[in-house]
Amino acid sequence: MRHSGHNAPQFYVTGPQPCPYLHGRAERKLFTALTGDRARELNNALSRQGFRRSQNVVYRPSCESCVACMSARIRVADFRPSRSQRRVLKRNAGLIRLGTSAWATDEQFELFRRYLDRRHADGGMADMDIFEFAAMIEETPVRTRVFEYRPPARNGEAAPLAAVCLTDILDDGLSLVYSFYDPDRRTDSLGTWMVLDHVEMARAAGLPYVYLGYWVPGSRKMAYKAAFGALEIHKGGVWQDIGRPEDHEDEAHPLSVDPIVEQVARIHLP
Repeated sequence: MRHSGHNAPQFYVTGPQPCPYLHGRAERKLFTALTGDRARELNNALSRQGFRRSQNVVYRPSCESCVACMSARIRVADFRPSRSQRRVLKRNAGLIRLGTSAWATDEQFELFRRYLDRRHADGGMADMDIFEFAAMIEETPVRTRVFEYRPPARNGEAAPLAAVCLTDILDDGLSLVYSFYDPDRRTDSLGTWMVLDHVEMARAAGLPYVYLGYWVPGSRKMAYKAAFGALEIHKGGVWQDIGRPEDHEDEAHPLSVDPIVEQVARIHLP
């Protein structure tokens, strides 16, 4: 817990839980609540320091013996799609994007359930019901949008949802909070395509970064993020070019992990 003035946010640490990314390890999170008139300002400041938002809290991994989870972002001005990513863009060129407010719908939830059941049936979100889904989408104290993607309408009727992305609009970029897609279109690489579409949205809006959440070397679930060019990771308290992904796979020694009190003391508040 942090005590640094009446209006300063309080930071807390979760108890250790099994790591969802690296087998045999435990995860722990450092987090604080996003409340009041300065929630957006705090979210912007902490996002630049490797934190991520989930509903009305922001968190950052703070594990006792591992520093594998590193926040990742794309430098929009320097990004150029690879040959395979250009094929993904071409394959999904017909999809239409619609930006909406952060409001959950039955159609979104149906797609979300199909996605989880087929892609992440054993994950931590596998048992989410419609009320928990609505909370994930709607409980946001910051500027958030939902982007829905569909094929063109046919015979005057809207085509079914192909993909959905919950996105925060930061002062310096777009942050992909959570995305899901039609599991029957797995070969279309819609997860990659939504990242590429966000890069183009950020470029058009003059925003320098697209935040992708955490990259975890050694985790198959997170390996796709390293395929994006102009990728930076937040490591050792600074943003740096990812370089060769394999250079980050060494296991951290427990003594290299700073105590919680030192981690919190280095956080820069707005």
